[in-house]
Amino acid sequence: MDNNRIYRLLFSSVYPLYLQKVEKKGRTKAELNEVIFWLTGYNEETLQQQIDGKNDFETFFVQAPQIHSNAHKITGVICGYRVEDIEDKVVQQIRYLDKLVDELAKGRKMEKILRI
Repeated sequence: MDNNRIYRLLFSSVYPLYLQKVEKKGRTKAELNEVIFWLTGYNEETLQQQIDGKNDFETFFVQAPQIHSNAHKITGVICGYRVEDIEDKVVQQIRYLDKLVDELAKGRKMEKILRI
């Protein structure tokens, strides 16, 4: 896995793809943002600053106010990797977000996605 490539991906370029993916499955931007806020601690304003600043994923996660204490409960396979076994913290957090977006697009209930 090429971590540098993943680190350098712009969050602002992937966010519209996340949105497109969930909206195609009948979910909303508000639900997508709720998932992102839960994982990262960002809010509407700080998330928009990350998008406007064209920050890469590494910066996005390094600057995240607080990764949720239940993020470790996110398990399963994404892009061929078991998220709980990924050793690189930033890559693991990126894959956590990918997994949450997948669950949202698959129609899982919010309380399940947010590990409540």
